[in-house]
Amino acid sequence: MTLQPHLLNDTIQISPEDHILMLNSASDPYVPVAAQQLTTGTITLAEDNIASLHEAEQQSLLFHNLRHIPFHEYTLKEPPATMDIAIMNLLYQPAKAWMIYAIQLAAYALKPGARLYVIGAKDRGILSIAKQMEEIFGNVETLLISKGHRVISSRKKEDASGHPTGKNNMEQFTRYSSIISEPDEDPSDGGEAEGSSKSQKNSEQFTHYLSQISESGGNAPAASALLAALHGPSVFAQGKLDEGTRLLIEALEVQPTDNALDIGCGAGFIGLHIARQATRGHVTMVDASLVSVALAQQNIAESGLTNIKVLPSDGAQAVLSQRFDLVVTNPPFHHGGTQTTEIAERFIREASHVLRPGGRFYLVANRFLKYEPTFRAHFKKVEEVAGDPRFKVLRALA
Repeated sequence: MTLQPHLLNDTIQISPEDHILMLNSASDPYVPVAAQQLTTGTITLAEDNIASLHEAEQQSLLFHNLRHIPFHEYTLKEPPATMDIAIMNLLYQPAKAWMIYAIQLAAYALKPGARLYVIGAKDRGILSIAKQMEEIFGNVETLLISKGHRVISSRKKEDASGHPTGKNNMEQFTRYSSIISEPDEDPSDGGEAEGSSKSQKNSEQFTHYLSQISESGGNAPAASALLAALHGPSVFAQGKLDEGTRLLIEALEVQPTDNALDIGCGAGFIGLHIARQATRGHVTMVDASLVSVALAQQNIAESGLTNIKVLPSDGAQAVLSQRFDLVVTNPPFHHGGTQTTEIAERFIREASHVLRPGGRFYLVANRFLKYEPTFRAHFKKVEEVAGDPRFKVLRALA
């Protein structure tokens, strides 16, 4: 999908003192453009992906007006009604649940009279998101249409009593949870090997989050439910492992003393399985998503295991100086709305770097993804050790 970086610049007017909120859209090329126009103003990156965060920081090295708040923690850490502008690019949102939550977050963060701007294409759900903006803000308008992309905007109003609309209106928001289960205008052509991509919806979890947050006023249990809602369905579907994860776990050969690494761990189920087998070893899990890291940490705490930890990391960057006996990954193959093999290929290269001589590397993937040439370029031996018509598990030896 082609980015249209000029569209926001053509439609948004920024004052030097404005406070701008980027809603899980730190990778948008508009970030450094906006930063140049500010003097006393700030840009707050409410961002989940640390790789996107690092990219934004690198692009804006000359500017000192950037700050970061984890996307899922904004309403827990920041006061309401402090932002002049909020911006969301649908290209960077993993699922519709994130989009709907971002709209509600904007209603919480914006000052009365301030505006939310959303950019996206029809195949990313811009038309259905416009309906949600109309519901939450009471207004929406299309500012620009160009080459299949739209910029739409809503203004935060004050109700008759002088209170901003949209703030803490969870009874109204509960109605939107059902929309998460509706198909997008152009559904994804596939998911990660977990059997369903992270764009898959989970209205039941999201409804549970909404009911909890309305009752608890933003406390830890509500935040926990939000993690589950944003992360998407568990790999345990109706008490059973999904096909890809089951194949990987069944193929794994774990030694009791293994020092293991799970790259792109998600909620941590595979790493937890290894930790139960490596009773005298240790497991490190890493993920670029702060929601995934927080949910994995929660699952570690609930498991009672002490030989496992999770770190935020862009790939294996946080542990490149360490060495492991076993590395596993179930890598994503979508980024920014497009299919890609680059993420998995990078994980393969990093695995070859951190493995000890004789170490084992396991990767599960959809069968149509051709990772074998990259394996052969970095490992002595590679073979398929498990598979079915949809998935394959590849094992390489260092």
